[in-house]
Amino acid sequence: MFNNKRIILASGSPRRKELMKGLGLDFEVRLVAGIDESFPEGLTGEEIARTISRKKADAYRATLADDELLITADTIVYLDGTVLGKPHDEDDARRMLHLLSGRTHQVITGVTLMTTGRTRTFDSVSHVTFSPLTDEEIDHYVREFRPLDKAGAYGIQEWIGFIGVERIEGSYFNVMGLPVQRLYRELKTFI
Repeated sequence: MFNNKRIILASGSPRRKELMKGLGLDFEVRLVAGIDESFPEGLTGEEIARTISRKKADAYRATLADDELLITADTIVYLDGTVLGKPHDEDDARRMLHLLSGRTHQVITGVTLMTTGRTRTFDSVSHVTFSPLTDEEIDHYVREFRPLDKAGAYGIQEWIGFIGVERIEGSYFNVMGLPVQRLYRELKTFI
């Protein structure tokens, strides 16, 4: 389907690997350490996610073979013009969950497709509404699930998503970290 391209997923995220497997595509994971994920001030949420995704792809450009298709992604949680990244510690995770409690935020994933001859970057936006969360619910989630590797300090597929997410507008899989429906459509037209 993809012109005999070997698909490379540039992500160590177990959620992204699971979602790629769900597409039924053969792929391999390749990681480059130390990629700068900073971004200029003044960008919108969509621009931030796309910028970081492109930076990740650029880190692989020199090593990409002619028969390879690279996929990079970056997911941010965006609330009131502020990026809620991965929490530094449990207290930071609690702080983020208190900010999200009872409110709607955006989850934005920037995705870059790259071959030696072409690059395409796109984004997917989902709006997620949390019901109000109690201190006890937040403490339980942080203590039991340790969401320190997740943007916004939560995984929608975990307990907090089951009890706290009231509504999603957009792709559920985007909130998990990879908008697979959109990715599939983009892959079909990219090659």
